[in-house]
Amino acid sequence: MSRRQRRGEKPETNISMIILTGIVLVVAVAFTLTYVAYNNRMARNTKMQTTNTQILSSADNEMLNMITNETDSKSVSSSVGKSVNEMENTEKIAINTSDYENKTKEEKKEESKPTENKQVEEKQEEVKNISFIKPADGEIVKDYSKDNLVYSSTLEEWSTHLGIDIAMQKTDVVKAVADGKVKSIKNDPRYGLTVVIEHQNGFESIYSSLLTAEFITVGEEIKQGSTIATVGNTATFEIADTTHLHFEMKKDGKAIDPMVYLPAISE
Repeated sequence: MSRRQRRGEKPETNISMIILTGIVLVVAVAFTLTYVAYNNRMARNTKMQTTNTQILSSADNEMLNMITNETDSKSVSSSVGKSVNEMENTEKIAINTSDYENKTKEEKKEESKPTENKQVEEKQEEVKNISFIKPADGEIVKDYSKDNLVYSSTLEEWSTHLGIDIAMQKTDVVKAVADGKVKSIKNDPRYGLTVVIEHQNGFESIYSSLLTAEFITVGEEIKQGSTIATVGNTATFEIADTTHLHFEMKKDGKAIDPMVYLPAISE
């Protein structure tokens, strides 16, 4: 091959290299531009997603706060309403209870009236057909005491006293408090010589610490004011006391206060 021919081939080779280099550069620039554009787009999308997330989170928080506040408000309102209702119900219950108690008291009071009236009527009926006089003249030195204890100088102890003691002089006469029948005359180990007289309506009169009862006999019918005995000092459980008549009364076998039926004694 001639030197001219070799020189002719060299320029063609250079042109090819330049073209190839240009293409590579164009492709590289295009790739670079595309990559940069893609990254910018991704960055914008990420930023938008972050912003949207923050917006949604803020909105959710506000919505949650609104729901919570509304719930609290409803709870408070419900509690207040419940408390008011409970107070009203309590007041109604209290009023109803008070009314019931007042009504019950009135009913009991009304119910007790017939019983009280009946007792008064029975007592009046008992005394209507029988009246009592005092068994002796003298001062009452010891009262009837069934529920409270009184001191005994003889026994040196506190005990009940189911009668009254009337101070008298020895041999002073004792009279029957009402018409009746002599039930018994006996020497009691505690009460001394004692006379028991039966009267109408279940009453009994009992005369103790007597000196003698020779004026009457068992089973004898006697009149009110009749002499039945004389006073002594024979009651051993009261022997340390001054001379007196120990007088008791019973109704249907139970001890009663003579002062209720013998008001004249208190004069």
